[in-house]
Amino acid sequence: MISVVVPVRDEAESLATLHSELVAVLGTQGVEGYELIFIDDGSRDASWRVLRSLAENHTRTHAIRLRRNFGKAAALTAGFESATGEIVFTLDGDLQDNPAEIPRFLKKLDEGYDVVSGWKRTRHDPWHKVFPSRVFNAMVSRLTGCNLHDHNCGFKAYRGEVLKEVSIYGEQHRFVPVLAHARGFRVSEIEVNHRPRQFGASKYGLTRFVKGFLDLLTVRFLTRFGQRPLHVLGALGLVLFLVGGLGMVALALLWLNPTNRPIGDRPILLYSIALLMVGAQMMSLGVLAELVTAYNIRPSETYSVAERAGSPETGKTRHPDSP
Repeated sequence: MISVVVPVRDEAESLATLHSELVAVLGTQGVEGYELIFIDDGSRDASWRVLRSLAENHTRTHAIRLRRNFGKAAALTAGFESATGEIVFTLDGDLQDNPAEIPRFLKKLDEGYDVVSGWKRTRHDPWHKVFPSRVFNAMVSRLTGCNLHDHNCGFKAYRGEVLKEVSIYGEQHRFVPVLAHARGFRVSEIEVNHRPRQFGASKYGLTRFVKGFLDLLTVRFLTRFGQRPLHVLGALGLVLFLVGGLGMVALALLWLNPTNRPIGDRPILLYSIALLMVGAQMMSLGVLAELVTAYNIRPSETYSVAERAGSPETGKTRHPDSP
């Protein structure tokens, strides 16, 4: 069973063509079944009318309309929650992602991977979008250890269990492979054909990279210290506290020398006091974060099961009279 989740915003002209391409490709794969889930993320054009018509005329097509523009991550989450397939595809609704690539994604998944991401090696976008995107992709790979050439590509394939364990919000939709990699899932990529845009205009501007960088910091923190926040907050606070303490010790030694008095007008005094206060606050914040984590984290969030074998009752002592 395959689910295809397509977030849509002001793409009325391309939806019918995309739908027919998806049906044509999936109908030849010999799969048990498939479903197409379109999410209208606050479109202002005729997108919803087109989607509603497609859903009414095709039993395997479902449409969801959000009350306003909540962002791509929210739209994808709505689609993931409705998807029932063992394999879930995501792609954009602007026709730049070619559904004919789906068989190649399935072949790569059959090699044992859990996530397969598209790589738009040849892009039909302006240079001022391509160059920052490549810098961003290199930075994400370096900081997270999930080495992909194109984290921004919306054309991806996931095994269903991945999306049951990974949740996204904000602008984190591009980091699903990173979050899955941190949980131990196998991630790979394939080159895909990036087609020129036929209708409308791109929804992304320069602010996309600012938001992406901030979300990268969030993902980096969550994947490395999400369950042990004191390790980063406490360590930073301890360093600041120690530096402030050393400054105060230096001032004390200067005060003991009568020729160096007074010390109250020395800038190092203010700096040391500030470092002591900020360091203490950071350590306190780390302890509070640890308490919140300890009381709210679920056991299943601390590990990820790849497979099971045998009965869960294996190894338990049974009563002699039990069957």
